[in-house]
Amino acid sequence: MSWSAESLTLSGTHVRLEPLGLQHVEGLAAASADDSPLDPSLGQSLYQWSPVPRGIAETTRYVETAIAWRDAGTAAPFAIVRAGDGVVIGSTRFFDLERWAWPEGHSRHERTHPDACEIGYTWLTRSAIRTGANTEAKLLMLTHAFESWQALRVCLHTDVRNQRSRAAIERIGGKFEGVLRAHRMAADFIPRDSARFSIVAAEWPEVKARLRKRLEE
Repeated sequence: MSWSAESLTLSGTHVRLEPLGLQHVEGLAAASADDSPLDPSLGQSLYQWSPVPRGIAETTRYVETAIAWRDAGTAAPFAIVRAGDGVVIGSTRFFDLERWAWPEGHSRHERTHPDACEIGYTWLTRSAIRTGANTEAKLLMLTHAFESWQALRVCLHTDVRNQRSRAAIERIGGKFEGVLRAHRMAADFIPRDSARFSIVAAEWPEVKARLRKRLEE
């Protein structure tokens, strides 16, 4: 790769996305410590549908795996850091980075940046949910994917049972493509059916405007 995921930092007004490293383990473990539901009446874990690491040992393994993916050139993982005070409030990543086999002579043949990717493994500490943190993180990542990498497509998947996540993806302009059956291991260790969404390059200007408006609101 001519670009380095290890040095890729994306900065906004509310959050900064730093390349994930072992220095973030303690902050991530603290961020995931509160698992109480947003709506206590539902009696569900906040991270019911998300594979979120808990405790120092599990978080260390989580970060080491993400770094291994980065070293293999298949992911760019981040710690989500609150811009105001530098506190780690969650994590996210680009992964499934695809470089298509463009024929020699094609304008994209010499590219080393991804042609398509997925955004996922996104989670936030409880106090950062329903703030501008996730909206700005998505704006930063999608801007980088479509404007710096010149990607043609960004995918997002979520557990088909996760209605809150599905609604959030649709609100930012993700187009529902269908359900992938037994797609991945779920957070509750069963074969997970995934709701698949995507944003393509032609849709990016509208999605960008929608994200900016949501931040302003």
